[in-house]
Amino acid sequence: MFLLRFDLRIPPFVEGLTPAAQYGEMLEMVRWADGEGFAGVVLSEHHGTEDGFMNAPLAVAGAVLGATKNLFCSISALLLPLHDPLRVAEDVAALDLLSPGRLNVVIGIGYRESEFEMFGRDRSRRGAEAEAGIRTILRAWEGEPFEVDGRMAWVTPRPASDPHSLLAVGGSVEASAKRAARLHLPFIPAISDQALMDAYLLESAACGHEAPFCAMPSGPGLVIVTRDPDQLWERIGPNLVYDASVYASWQYPDQRTSWMVEADDIEQLRAGGQHLIVTPEECADLMRADGVVVMHPLCGGIDPSIGWESLHLVAEEVMPALAG
Repeated sequence: MFLLRFDLRIPPFVEGLTPAAQYGEMLEMVRWADGEGFAGVVLSEHHGTEDGFMNAPLAVAGAVLGATKNLFCSISALLLPLHDPLRVAEDVAALDLLSPGRLNVVIGIGYRESEFEMFGRDRSRRGAEAEAGIRTILRAWEGEPFEVDGRMAWVTPRPASDPHSLLAVGGSVEASAKRAARLHLPFIPAISDQALMDAYLLESAACGHEAPFCAMPSGPGLVIVTRDPDQLWERIGPNLVYDASVYASWQYPDQRTSWMVEADDIEQLRAGGQHLIVTPEECADLMRADGVVVMHPLCGGIDPSIGWESLHLVAEEVMPALAG
């Protein structure tokens, strides 16, 4: 399947592209992709960045789902310790009622100190608060009045979908795997690590979680399709290096993700294997090998026309080649 990923960043050196224009292009891309055989959209969350990294993924998900009829939308990840769990329960339920079965939210605990400071939250409690928040959301979706932190709460209406299909748990450490198992939720780690899957399955068995599901990331995190990859690397390489290097600078020693590539120049980034610019033929080979290709058509504030060319090449050349 082909996925479209967006985090909607514009590096400070990019001229002539405004956030409003970029958000508008994103919405047009998903509206177009909805009828072209693409499978879904992946959104992310971060706060307080110079480049405007998407900070309101639930709101953006509402726009994506409202503009489409077929695409599913995954928020990967929603940083729950920065949110009020009751409001998340209400907002996710409303989105699911508007588009049943097309939304999934992967819960993350967050890691950037500046984000916790911005919202006045205690970073050292983020794991416990995420788990308590998920329990609050699941309890809220039972549709009955209940007590939370000494207050009465009642979330209506309930979501249309099974709550355990709406939520998943993200992370990159054993504690996250065990948290997902305790909560009887799918586990979507940020990095491919068999030890994490083993920990999740072992804890699931101990907790009586009868339907454990773990999806490990595979393949590159960005694919852009063009007829001349070397020429396009020369043109947009600085955008992609910026995107990768800034993201890598946010990481902590206990934070692991397959998307992190430490690269100071285009050659290092190309060697990292997470950012691929390929021909239509190479894209088809990727799909045959991995089963999933993640398009990132606006990464690093690139000219939207480049993203559009990539998407059209997939729809007009790659998909027919795979069908044939």
